[in-house]
Amino acid sequence: MIFKSKSLLLFTIFFITNHLSAQQYQKTDKGIKIQSAGTAIEVQFYTPSTVRIIKYQANTAFSKESLSVIKTPQKVPFTVKTEGNSISLKSDKITLNINQQTGAINYLTNLGLPLLQEKPEGARFTPFNDAGNQTFSVSQAFSLDKDEAIYGLGQMQQGRMIQRNFSVNMIQGNTDDYIPFFQSVKGYGLFWDNYSPTKFSDDQQSTSFSSEAGDGADYYFIYGGNADGVITGMRDLTGKAPMLPLWTYGFWQSKERYKSQNELIDVVKKYRELGVPLDGIIQDWQYWGNNYLWNATEFLNPEFYNPKKMVDDVHGLNAHMIISIWNSFGPHTKPYLELEKKGMLLDIKTWPESGSEKWPPNMDYPSGVRVYDAYNPEARDIFWKYLNKGIFSLGMDGWWIDSSEPDHLQQKPSDFDNKTFLGSFRKVRNAFPLMTVGGVSANQRKTSSDKRVFILTRSAFAGQQRYGANTWSGDIQASWQTLKNQISAGLNFSLCGIPNWNSDIGGFFLSNYRRKLDDPEYRELYARWIQFGTFCPMMRSHGADAPREIYQFGKKGDKVYDAIEKFIKLRYSLLPYIYSTSWDVTANNSSFMRALVMDFPTDKRALNINDQYMFGKSLLISPVSVPMYVKEGTTEGEKAMEEDFAVIKSKETYLPQNTVWYDFWTNEKINGGTYVKKETPLDVIPVYVKAGSIIPIGPEVQYATEKKWDSLQFRVYPGADGSFVLYEDEFDNYNYEKGAYTEIPVGWDDRSATLTIGARKGKYIGMISNRTFSIILPDGKKKTVSYSGKKVAVKFK
Repeated sequence: MIFKSKSLLLFTIFFITNHLSAQQYQKTDKGIKIQSAGTAIEVQFYTPSTVRIIKYQANTAFSKESLSVIKTPQKVPFTVKTEGNSISLKSDKITLNINQQTGAINYLTNLGLPLLQEKPEGARFTPFNDAGNQTFSVSQAFSLDKDEAIYGLGQMQQGRMIQRNFSVNMIQGNTDDYIPFFQSVKGYGLFWDNYSPTKFSDDQQSTSFSSEAGDGADYYFIYGGNADGVITGMRDLTGKAPMLPLWTYGFWQSKERYKSQNELIDVVKKYRELGVPLDGIIQDWQYWGNNYLWNATEFLNPEFYNPKKMVDDVHGLNAHMIISIWNSFGPHTKPYLELEKKGMLLDIKTWPESGSEKWPPNMDYPSGVRVYDAYNPEARDIFWKYLNKGIFSLGMDGWWIDSSEPDHLQQKPSDFDNKTFLGSFRKVRNAFPLMTVGGVSANQRKTSSDKRVFILTRSAFAGQQRYGANTWSGDIQASWQTLKNQISAGLNFSLCGIPNWNSDIGGFFLSNYRRKLDDPEYRELYARWIQFGTFCPMMRSHGADAPREIYQFGKKGDKVYDAIEKFIKLRYSLLPYIYSTSWDVTANNSSFMRALVMDFPTDKRALNINDQYMFGKSLLISPVSVPMYVKEGTTEGEKAMEEDFAVIKSKETYLPQNTVWYDFWTNEKINGGTYVKKETPLDVIPVYVKAGSIIPIGPEVQYATEKKWDSLQFRVYPGADGSFVLYEDEFDNYNYEKGAYTEIPVGWDDRSATLTIGARKGKYIGMISNRTFSIILPDGKKKTVSYSGKKVAVKFK
């Protein structure tokens, strides 16, 4: 009897203890809620491989609608188990172990492989007065493996590929576009969903995000297995990248600035006369007139006497035109007057400071220009109303949104107390580009679906890929180091899930080159930069201090001119490859510019290379970023640089292992896992093709849609099985979203040396029904086949 009583007592204690333990968390439809050390923690599954973590002080409330994340949580099957002080959540993709005492979370694969650990001290909340709103400064620290490679954080001009062992204060700037996101070579990503000024810090002790303002810590863990999988998860959260028009992938010319519509039209005419391909021309600022009329969204400058005719003339020359718009307005403009009346302008110093256009600014005549509240949906609609009436209705093809961070001069702490529609400017500072680009994009789509949205913009934030925007790297100085830094800047930006990026070919400012275009070193730099631009999502020549049109660099037969022309024409021959890659980006969440970690994550020698990348999944690009063909000479008694082409120089390139490669120019076959030297005369950079690649080559054209793709080459590179999907649609509308497109699958079987062109899938108005494909191997073997949409196999011995 006594024995039975003791047993009953022990059973009762055991039951109560486990019951209490089980009650230390609350299971929800999305995940669980718990409290630990005074911190409330919510875990919400968005997909089996993506989870949102929210941490806030237990005695406060947390409610937030994300500006970046547009996905709502799916109903995800998961299990919850407790063991000791640990709560384990498990989906069919990932496992989270939560320490109930510290609140720290460990993230693992379902095989138990560790991915990421939070530091035991957990999230930190420091009381903060945000313009009268009592909130917190928030931070969260993580523990990474000692040698773990991480990438992302947006675009920075540091030349850094792996983002370890440094700190950076993230406030959007002209040449730095910050995104509080990184991904690891281990196949996971972390998005810190906060828009206030944020510090990222990494050292041997911890990796952390710390933001000035936030009611709590709010972040997303994404497990993708590899870089493409992480990007897929990020775009699943924040939006897919839509198709851009085919013409955006041609060559673009602009400068600071064309001073009349006649000058602009003459540039397009000159390209046509020279037979050099061109698809886009851009009008920079001041077409509105003086600084008091800043960004008037009208052509008030008398040099632009008939803007409708200007746009029509560009179209008549089979080119497209986009135009500079800003996020601030002069005090004499219609948008300013309407926005000011409704309290939708911010009080921060911005560009231009003076009403006088002379330099330096004459502050006796302040411009009165003010930035608008892009966080306010009504303000965004007002901006569009004037854009539509004054510019879009003329037939303009797209937008160049300058200063989209925006310019914030002589920053003062009180500037961040400005009230916006969503709270203090501080609270939402870094999301400004997302909001203003999103406003133009969404309003154009409401207005018309006849042409796809295309926006060139200077800044970005997480999620901006969903708005049809291509970000450029800002007003950079022309130098060899700057050119090299663009490579890692663009790659880390792309690794944040935003695929469209470019830079000013030749650099914006030429202050390093006193003789401007007459400086032979600059001319060499420009030639190398245009080669890099050939293999970027947008190929655009632009800059201040000197014009950059091809004819400014001489004439046919001159080395620099010929190098520029060669690579512009190469760009056009690759348009079927580039446009099909753009479909891979839209449909399959791929990337144009691919850091080597994306395709070769197990090759340790490839992980930190900052001057090579894959363009699409077939081409390895190794831009030349050092001068090779100049020497010191004398000009009028002064030391100067002179051209010296007497000796051909070389560049060394690493070819990743476990892959066979082909020299793009010579078809030489090379085994991977080695460094190779390539002679690089002024009109050649190292380009290598991965074995198994199938690259479609288009016709020689003067603009992207001049000729149909009814007679294409397929260049096939044996050594591995391969596949490619040739994509086509109507090239500039949104009918592809309704299924108006075609895919032609092409496969190479290496063992049997057979190329199979599969049955065409889909259809659209204007589809090519019958065509010819020429299949060419590196050894020169060639076969030609007719194709009417049915499967065709071509066998080579």
